[in-house]
Amino acid sequence: MTFIKTISEEQAESLVQDQYQAAQKSMGYVPNYIKTFSLHPEVYDAWTKLIGAIRSKMRMRRYELVTLASAMTLECTYCMLAHGALLRKNFFSADQLMAIVKDFRNASLPPEEVAMMSFAQKLTTQAHQISEQDIDELRSYGLSDEEILDVILASTARNFFSKTLDALCATPDEAYLELEPELIQSLTLGRPFP
Repeated sequence: MTFIKTISEEQAESLVQDQYQAAQKSMGYVPNYIKTFSLHPEVYDAWTKLIGAIRSKMRMRRYELVTLASAMTLECTYCMLAHGALLRKNFFSADQLMAIVKDFRNASLPPEEVAMMSFAQKLTTQAHQISEQDIDELRSYGLSDEEILDVILASTARNFFSKTLDALCATPDEAYLELEPELIQSLTLGRPFP
């Protein structure tokens, strides 16, 4: 499951047990990404608070597209599958989502979503090259400074999470096998799955 040991559900105690039980209750299973943090559950606890604060100010579709753009750039299969599954469930057909992954700039998305995804990708690999012109472009699509900060926070948070999962070789959960096979293939940009 990972390059380091993790705490099994049977061995879980205290905060780890609480996190596992909460996941079991809400998702029906304990995702491997939670187990990846089991040696330092306080970090996962802090992550859930951070990402909850970021998401609380963003529409779900915006958050998920920005997150997907960052995960695409990072080639994080786990995050691609997780956020691709949410986008598939709530917003897009499998064909639409595959088109977004292949080339979101030409996938019939509204211009402001393309701009946000492009910005998130640039931020992921070239944050030092972000200019006031990049910020002004987002403003030109009606984003407030608060909304621009939300896009930045969602993207930079994804960098932390994706890089942690990939560095430890966290295995995506079997639940993602319920996605269409072609979509799974499209979302598998980094480590192989299954």
